Amino acid sequence: MGLETGKKTLKNHLIEVRDGQRYFENAFQSVSRMIQEKGFEKTTAYGRTVYDFKIFRQGKKHLIGMYEELEELVSYVKDGAERGSPVETAFVLIGEPGNGKTFLVDYLCQAYRDFMALPKNRRFTFNFKNLDAIGSYGGITEIESQTFEDPMILAMNFFEEREKNIEYLLKQGFKEKQVETFFKNYRPLGACTSYVVNQIKEYIGDEDPVKFEKFVELVKVDASPTSGVFTGEYQAGDKITSSAVDLCGEQSLTRILNLTDVRNPFRYDLREGALARVAGGGIHFADEIFKNKPDLINIYLGVIQNRMIKLKGYKWPIDTLIIATSNNEEFNKFKEGKEQAPIVDRCELCFMPHNTNYKLQKDLTSYALGSEIKTTFTGKKLHQDPNLNYALSVAITLTRMLDSDKLDSVEMMKLAAGDVAGEKSLKTLAEVVEEFNQNPDVTKHFGQKGLGHRDVGRAIRSLLSKSETHEGACMYAGDIFKSINKIILRYVPELDERVKYLRAIETAKGLYREQVMKTVFDAYMDEPKAIEREVMNYVNMIVGMGAKNLGLNKMWTYEDPQTHKLKSIKIDENFINSVEERLGLKTEEARENARNTITKIYGQKITQDRNYNFMDNNDLVKAVTDVRLFSDVGNAGSLVGALSNRTNEENQMLYNRMLKTMKNKLNYCNTCAEKTIEYFCTHDDEN
Repeated sequence: MGLETGKKTLKNHLIEVRDGQRYFENAFQSVSRMIQEKGFEKTTAYGRTVYDFKIFRQGKKHLIGMYEELEELVSYVKDGAERGSPVETAFVLIGEPGNGKTFLVDYLCQAYRDFMALPKNRRFTFNFKNLDAIGSYGGITEIESQTFEDPMILAMNFFEEREKNIEYLLKQGFKEKQVETFFKNYRPLGACTSYVVNQIKEYIGDEDPVKFEKFVELVKVDASPTSGVFTGEYQAGDKITSSAVDLCGEQSLTRILNLTDVRNPFRYDLREGALARVAGGGIHFADEIFKNKPDLINIYLGVIQNRMIKLKGYKWPIDTLIIATSNNEEFNKFKEGKEQAPIVDRCELCFMPHNTNYKLQKDLTSYALGSEIKTTFTGKKLHQDPNLNYALSVAITLTRMLDSDKLDSVEMMKLAAGDVAGEKSLKTLAEVVEEFNQNPDVTKHFGQKGLGHRDVGRAIRSLLSKSETHEGACMYAGDIFKSINKIILRYVPELDERVKYLRAIETAKGLYREQVMKTVFDAYMDEPKAIEREVMNYVNMIVGMGAKNLGLNKMWTYEDPQTHKLKSIKIDENFINSVEERLGLKTEEARENARNTITKIYGQKITQDRNYNFMDNNDLVKAVTDVRLFSDVGNAGSLVGALSNRTNEENQMLYNRMLKTMKNKLNYCNTCAEKTIEYFCTHDDEN
């Protein structure tokens, strides 16, 4: 819908800006205000406090992680809003393909379009009308501001003298402080706009704003996602066919045929290029900026530095936030050409790694798995193994870990997710990451190498193409490793990387087996969180061993910090010793130190999260699981043997009962329940 008649005038716009009903701000200020209005929360990542900006966490498919990168982006925008150096630079995200660079920019652009579509934030520009009265425009009766200039820019340039423009705004009721603030965002009119303004003034014979209004009409700037206005993208194209026209526009034959005045800059159609369409407070996205050929890079250099479109000596100032992306390989090639140093100097570089938090990766994997119900070739509903997301997420994350003498890949992955990793601390991880990131080769930085989000999608598609997936109507987690191996062999060309990734998949299989062990124990106990209960029993037992109210019968009564109810537990020293033996604690001193560590962790964690359950401590969980499965259960008969050999009725009943629990309480289907038990009964992937 257009503006109401009577509200299309410049005077009306000035009144609404004056009264705070419309905004006049630059692109950096608009984006910064959008972020600030949603606010932020503080969280912890890699052992340090980070700011988590809520604008990036909205919607079904929002950004995951990227804490440091978003902090850099927000700081950059905020500095630009305060008229710092970013107004003369571009923000460039550099990293491996498939790590979320383009997704981040697309999300920001969508959020910005939504924000600018709100009535209070709508941007306006202006058209010149009734030009047939002037006589030198042929069949052209209207001319739009090609760079979507704000009506306030027109008002600040109406008179040639700055003082007269200030006086004009003060007469419209603006306060001196308002005018002073507005002029900080002052820029001259573009070449064609300035030319038309002067012609209109000559025609009416003076500089009367009232008479001038007859030739000006305000219009809303289109904020639709397909128009390329507000948020426009330019992808680096073929080096032969791409040209400066793609960015800046060119002469328009139609206009040349109509304009009798050869000096009129409106002969050039700027909107043929990508820059003019975002020049009125928009975001320009330069995808793979360093892939462009040198003449386009030189155009970007001028635009970034001066925020100006130049054609044949004419100039059009623009108000644009410029964000770009590049993969590591193209950036390194570009840097090798030292003659290109000026453009790099005009870029704020943000080296963006892959996500290295396996818990956040589970959210990203959910995006790849999709929210729609998948079906078999015959149209039957396709079930998803409850362990599929975990298996795939851990495998993908482990490929992104680097080799270190201080931490193994599992310890590194667990610490990056905030989990317990034995006696290794976040401080050790921070030191390791710092060492990696000191390397001048960005590809050797922490998280820079590894399988990306596209590889996650490929692995899922490979799993979906398997006949056994469709025969069993289930995406069985155990099959995903074959799919990932296939992706590595097909898409990773470098031998060293391929070997490293395949090794990471073998490690992931071991972690998947631990998940299976927990599932089988829960199924055997006919309780969804049986192993969690046993882990907490161990923790509470070692806490209770030192309690003053411990009786001769070894019964300890305590207040459960999760429910605040009194509970009693019997200290089972045989169970404690068995768990600690599985943990490799051979001496009394080692056992005491381990117990003190557990007690200390419990005291720290429970104050932050009263539901903390030690399930992130893989070593402890595995030890408890092994004890309960292969010691306690084994005393009554081997569970593996019973499940493998179902020739007698008792074993078959046990098998059926466990299947029923897995299907009814643990979200398994018949296919993945049977395959999981079958896998448990093998010795495959045992650590």
